[in-house]
Amino acid sequence: MRNSVLVFVLVFVLSCQEKEIQTLEIGTYRGNLIAQDNQAMPFIFEVTSDTTLKIYNAEEVIEVDEINYKNDSIFIQLPFFRTLINAKFDGDNIQGQWIDADRDRYVAFYAEYDVKQRFDDKATSNIDVSGVWEMEFNNYGDIYPSKAVLEQNGNKVTGTIRTPAGDYRFLEGVVATDTLKISTFDGAHAFLFKAHVTDSSMVGNFYSGNHSIETFVGKPNPNFELPDEYTLTFINEGYDTFNFSFPDLEGNLVSLSDERFKDKVVLVQLMGSYCPNCLDESKFYSKYYEANKDKGLEIVALAFENAKTEEKAIKGITRMKERVGINYEILIAQIGTNDKGKAQEKMPMLSKIISYPTTIYLDRTGKVRKIHTGFNGPATGEKYLSFQKEFNAFMETLLSE
Repeated sequence: MRNSVLVFVLVFVLSCQEKEIQTLEIGTYRGNLIAQDNQAMPFIFEVTSDTTLKIYNAEEVIEVDEINYKNDSIFIQLPFFRTLINAKFDGDNIQGQWIDADRDRYVAFYAEYDVKQRFDDKATSNIDVSGVWEMEFNNYGDIYPSKAVLEQNGNKVTGTIRTPAGDYRFLEGVVATDTLKISTFDGAHAFLFKAHVTDSSMVGNFYSGNHSIETFVGKPNPNFELPDEYTLTFINEGYDTFNFSFPDLEGNLVSLSDERFKDKVVLVQLMGSYCPNCLDESKFYSKYYEANKDKGLEIVALAFENAKTEEKAIKGITRMKERVGINYEILIAQIGTNDKGKAQEKMPMLSKIISYPTTIYLDRTGKVRKIHTGFNGPATGEKYLSFQKEFNAFMETLLSE
């Protein structure tokens, strides 16, 4: 009898050990993040193996390679950023939360297997939103201009929306009857723009995660331009130099007055490892730095981090550096908040910090030659290309002086 019990226990243990953990099915899913008003912010992702997937936003492809399973749960770590999808299986579908612990944000999430359409709307429309739109957003009384550049093919719409501080990424969606819906998800932000449209107007809501709703209006205007990015932040009167002192990732204090920066062209990048526009800029700067660092160039980034502890901030910055391949210095300027007012207190020579990223250009004498607010990344198309040409020409001038 005793031997029979032992055999039963052994078989039971082995059967438990052999029980397979469920993994994602290979194929296409539609992910949905739930904003306020119970609005779904959809995105498409393709599972290529049980530990890899690709997120699609129009022309953008985001490769994810950190997927782990435990019991009936799945953990999807988004690349570059300290955000996570934690979900459980419901058949072939999954349901859970998108988590940004640094900012205490938890957004309901579910994904549908074998659904290939971002939006279900199939109705046709006589309205064509292609072109440039002059936009005005109302963020709880704070009104700011924006510029939408959209392209419509059938009822499918792609494009982006630029602000004075950057861009709202690669947007993709539809026009059905008289309604425009475009969305994006890049791991750090989830956006949905939903509007009633005519050939001459656009009125709608902008949903960001589940924490913000802004209203917006727009009208076609092919000649509309946003304020010059080089005029938004400047050096205050009474200051003839720019300086800082912040610790590096090893705790060593680094100052702009250090010998390593003497007689060099220096770019000072104000950024955060949580910020997609900063990521775009850092990718661009990283390549430029590798190609030009022997010409007397230094780039130093000042990180303003949402992470609640120094350890988490360092971990996030290090992860970003390794994934992008950043070899220039990143210093810890602020922890626990990206509050721009507090950031400006650390650099009183600046008139106002409007955006992360912001870049200060210094020539070999230490004189501030330009300050550039925001960054228009690959989603902005021609604007991104024109910035690169302008940047390369100006840097060539500085490096040749």
